[in-house]
Amino acid sequence: MIEVNHLVKRYGSKTAVDDISFRVEDGEILGFLGPNGAGKTTTMNILSGYLSMTSGTVSIGGCDILTEPNRAKARIGYLPEHPPLYPDMTVRDYLYFIYDLKKVSLRRGPHLQEICDLVRISDVAGRIIKHLSKGYQQRVGLAQALIGNPEVLILDEPTVGLDPKQIIEIRNLIKSLGKQHTVIFSTHILSEVQAVCDRILVINEGRLVADDTPDDLSAKLMGGSRLAVRVAGPSDQVLRRLRELDGVKKVELQGIKERGTVDFLVETDEKLDVRRAMFDMLAENQWPLMGLRNSELNLEDIFLRLTAKEGEQPDAGKGPAGKGARQKGGKRKGAAQ
Repeated sequence: MIEVNHLVKRYGSKTAVDDISFRVEDGEILGFLGPNGAGKTTTMNILSGYLSMTSGTVSIGGCDILTEPNRAKARIGYLPEHPPLYPDMTVRDYLYFIYDLKKVSLRRGPHLQEICDLVRISDVAGRIIKHLSKGYQQRVGLAQALIGNPEVLILDEPTVGLDPKQIIEIRNLIKSLGKQHTVIFSTHILSEVQAVCDRILVINEGRLVADDTPDDLSAKLMGGSRLAVRVAGPSDQVLRRLRELDGVKKVELQGIKERGTVDFLVETDEKLDVRRAMFDMLAENQWPLMGLRNSELNLEDIFLRLTAKEGEQPDAGKGPAGKGARQKGGKRKGAAQ
């Protein structure tokens, strides 16, 4: 549905987007993740046709955004970080205005009513937009993006400024929209991506550093497994003995979370299962094993490892991560750019 090839955007001597390539399939919810200033919004503006690129190509449903802009844009619904609302209009009048602006051929009344029901703003359709809460204004922004029933939705930071309840409501709405639309969801909030998206792209300093699912990125960055271990025993002695086990690469003391026990995080070689040897060692020393579970990297760990500058985190991974580390044309992007 969306194909981006070797996209570059420069502002004078500054490169905001640096040769990124990726595809988004039909019906996929793609999380576009990166720190502030990484190039996310610039990329979103290029995909939506609001901004031209310096070089590269973008196609939406087979239509090039530069050579066939009208056909490409007709397939896109765009919600920028700050929704393009007219605060002195009523919700209904605003949606009528956007309907006319987009030159939609669908019957206006039934089409707009369907959208209002979908995003749950029917009860405020007669109210003036500036009198609505931030959450409802965000829903109105989503409604305008849905007018014309576009195949692709591009959502730039759709939960910024919302309270926790509103964030959950918008998350659920985006997940439901993903059943009928291809969605690109840009954010710097890690929990948003984990809750909503099928796949993530991570961009840092304008470069694509990862393209994969959170689970696969976790496995590739770790190069092994990670165990959360709770032991009733002397912390210094247990720590030393755990580090001596064959196949253990790293042990971190996690502190006391239950009275009389100590928690450890144990990273191991992927080729060796250390659990049996660990159990035998603890039993031999009469240190009861009170808890043992797999502890994969969470999205925050992944994000920090992928966006760290060289030298900041010497233990963070072993180089490129995920499918997106190898861009089209044979280029490889390191996990730490």
